[in-house]
Amino acid sequence: MTGSPTQSSRGVIASVASAVAFAGVYFVTPMLAPASAEAVWGIRILLTIPMIALALVAVRQWHLASDIVVRVRKQPLLALAIIACGLLVSAQLWVFSWAPMNGRGLQVALGYFLLPLVLIVVGRVLYKDQLKWWQWAAAGIAAVGVGFELVRVGGVSWETLLVALGYPVYFVLRRAIGTAHLGGMFWEFVAVSVIAAFFLGREVIIGEATAANPALWWAAPLFALWTGVALMLYLTASRLLTLSLFGLLSYLEPALLVVASLLNGERIGADEWLTYGTIWAAVGVILIGGVVTLIRERRRPDRAL
Repeated sequence: MTGSPTQSSRGVIASVASAVAFAGVYFVTPMLAPASAEAVWGIRILLTIPMIALALVAVRQWHLASDIVVRVRKQPLLALAIIACGLLVSAQLWVFSWAPMNGRGLQVALGYFLLPLVLIVVGRVLYKDQLKWWQWAAAGIAAVGVGFELVRVGGVSWETLLVALGYPVYFVLRRAIGTAHLGGMFWEFVAVSVIAAFFLGREVIIGEATAANPALWWAAPLFALWTGVALMLYLTASRLLTLSLFGLLSYLEPALLVVASLLNGERIGADEWLTYGTIWAAVGVILIGGVVTLIRERRRPDRAL
């Protein structure tokens, strides 16, 4: 998909807006205290479900959701795979709320920096994707950073691993069962909605959080809607942009997550700079290589003319 200049411009705007919105979510999440991360996750899930449904109807793709129902009737085991996908993505959404509320935002941001590099390796191993030399170089540089972290503290934080390794498992599973689209996400969220309702209901019934912070009655739903809008912008960008440009712009989000974490009072320790520096260097290699590749691809049609 090459896309028209206007379509590409709208896609870039949507991608940048999505990154800014998610960083904003990251920054304000601690303000929802003393609500639990589980309750915050729960209201996000419950309010995002109707937003996904409306989006599917708006773009006339509700068949993506209804087709899955037909498939499940023919293959009941598919429902278990969808539930597994729902649990995998739920873990990511939960840690996205839990981390900034517990001073671990930088560790999750590092996971998002590592994620594209892990996907490069997964694509090569599982799908035999052809990698360019600069992609291998980036993966190697990142490996140095991870190796240093292993030596420094005896391992990489579980938050970083959850993002960097959990998302690839989620993506591979969705691709394997043929639900890697918005209709699949709709049923993934529905699959965990009972759990989400439990955590949210428990928070409301106990009432300690809302008693300590009455603003939660309006702030929490507004927060959930905000994240839903960010998700819609993200999906819009993925539809309007070429995969290469979409992938490059995706690095803006973890960069802004780091900024949000620092604004929330977290700090990068002196002994952590080598780890972060190598990961950022690897990201720089990916960005430069990707931009050069995009420029070359855009010039080819002109040369043909």
